[in-house]
Amino acid sequence: MRSTQRGPSEAELLAALPVAVLVVDPEDRVERANAEAETLLNLSERAMRGQTVAELLGVADAETRRAGHAFAAFDIELEMRGGVRIRVDLVEAAVVDQPGWRTITLHHAAASRRLGVSGDRAAAARAAVGAAAMLAHEIKNPLSSIRGAAQLIADGASPDELTGLVITEVDRIAALIDHMEDFTDTRPREVTPLNIYPLLAHARGVALAGFARDIPIEERYDPSLPPVLGNRDALLQVVLNLLKNAAAALGERGERRITLTTAYRHGITVATGKGRERVALPIELCVIDTGPGAPDDIADHLFDPFVSGRPEGKGLGLALVDKLVRDMGGIVQYAREGQPHHTVFRLLLPRAA
Repeated sequence: MRSTQRGPSEAELLAALPVAVLVVDPEDRVERANAEAETLLNLSERAMRGQTVAELLGVADAETRRAGHAFAAFDIELEMRGGVRIRVDLVEAAVVDQPGWRTITLHHAAASRRLGVSGDRAAAARAAVGAAAMLAHEIKNPLSSIRGAAQLIADGASPDELTGLVITEVDRIAALIDHMEDFTDTRPREVTPLNIYPLLAHARGVALAGFARDIPIEERYDPSLPPVLGNRDALLQVVLNLLKNAAAALGERGERRITLTTAYRHGITVATGKGRERVALPIELCVIDTGPGAPDDIADHLFDPFVSGRPEGKGLGLALVDKLVRDMGGIVQYAREGQPHHTVFRLLLPRAA
């Protein structure tokens, strides 16, 4: 027997949403605002109603924002009543079947998360402490093995039996130093127009032949994606690092799947550099996995050096990803999205002219 219980109205659904939402009419004036928006902006719906988006939020006018497409801006600063300043991610989209009407969602951008880059002194101190601890641990162990081998040789053991151990442990130290050099390399990288799909095919093939040989890697691509402006070697290293990270996060139980997606996002801009100049980053590449995601206590610091959610992790992989992507003029973000939640690492990259 069909239930006769009334479902929630549009107003009730809007009020229940856990994210700040503004409903904007065809004249670019605020018509509705939910409770989350009132809390975030420190204004009542009545005070916001009738104001244009430019007046309320200080963002670009409607013609500039829309241009026939959705619009998004990350890490923008808003000045609220009383001089309070907040930073938000803003996403504007059309309302289906309602020409001219738009919704604007506002997500508070915590200072510790801004574009995956932490600039405060606490983060710097945490990185320095982490570096010292990691280097002490990673170098002390092979040195202890080398010293033990040397002692055995001095006590009369056959060098032939211990030479391989010494070489292996020295190689471990050298590999660690090489990894650190990659992370601290500040030389500018040459960027050129790239067709991203041969690169993704190569990275996927490497993964399936090695560290992800027993994990399905699905592809969901936009076939009309234009060339990206990037560095091939750096972008390949980024994708491989993210695939390795995803494979390690899946464990051995439950659903195990990695998905690569691409999309073209009209209107995506971010503020970069000291002058906070906004640049377009319309090309999106996502590495998605069905793992549990990062622990809550480190989710805001995943891209800081020496932060890892795994006991065996060194905390350099995602920090290197962040550095390489920024070197190419893009950004990388971490999120938990979908139902059920999946882990998403999203690259936003510039388009080649």
